[in-house]
Amino acid sequence: MLSRRLLRVKVMQTVYSYSQSGEQTLDAAETELYHSISKSHELYHALLLFPIALADYAQKRIEAGRNKIRPTADEMNPNLRFVNNKLIAQLRENESLLSYVDSTGLSWVNNEDYLSKFFNNLIASKFYTDYMTMSDDSYEEDKKFIINLISKRLAYDEMFYETMENTSIYWNDEIEFIISIVTKTLKDFNINSKADQPLLPEFKDKEDALFVKMLFRNAIANNSAALELIKKFSQNWDAERVALLDVILIRLAMAEIESVPDIPVKVTMNEYIEISKYYSTEKSHIYINGILEKIINYLVENKKILKERLPQA
Repeated sequence: MLSRRLLRVKVMQTVYSYSQSGEQTLDAAETELYHSISKSHELYHALLLFPIALADYAQKRIEAGRNKIRPTADEMNPNLRFVNNKLIAQLRENESLLSYVDSTGLSWVNNEDYLSKFFNNLIASKFYTDYMTMSDDSYEEDKKFIINLISKRLAYDEMFYETMENTSIYWNDEIEFIISIVTKTLKDFNINSKADQPLLPEFKDKEDALFVKMLFRNAIANNSAALELIKKFSQNWDAERVALLDVILIRLAMAEIESVPDIPVKVTMNEYIEISKYYSTEKSHIYINGILEKIINYLVENKKILKERLPQA
């Protein structure tokens, strides 16, 4: 489910934590890594549950209005388009989503205060009013509304990010990415989708699961050798002032280059340089690029990397 870049970030975070801890065992660190990945999968399901939870909240509001001593005409005859949304109905019956909820107990029950605030803002919007009053009652319009609800309303709601980060520390860095793959999942639904409509698994395939295990274990196992090479080619840098995260990113790049021959060397380099721009210091990408180029040339000269894996001039 997660992109290779986000899997690299997960490994980076775990190696960093392991390097900082004087007591954590390698097995415990690896367990934490897989737990972190599983929490991303949990967030994916939580976002798929969101339209259902919001519709349930809307239904409660409708029932409360009907049960007033003196309900208004609108409260007695409410517009049910949103609570009867056809894509939400499909999500309610989706076997994969139901199975996940049944096995984990995942729900929005503890975030009803956020649902209330989001719904109040939603019903006051032109986006909601246009949907509720349009004459076209088609499946496609229902689907379009839910996709936009998540990708354009939820994705830009600052309170949502705060709520999610308070719910789980594992969700801080990946909410935007998970929203994008939830949007993709919803686009794959159609009017004929049944309860067995597939959702995304935790890993895209066995290769991705193996990639994570290899990257983590090799980065730890080859730590001493990697540090020696980093020190050897850091002559123009103050080694004491090099960020630990930069060292870890170089270690991961080396582990990937030496152990995953099907990924071009340039792709690996670019991935870790881009990660450093987001997670490390302002000049980290310059340092990482320079050191990696020297290390790669050294590994080629010592026949640890086939020259054919390098981009040709």
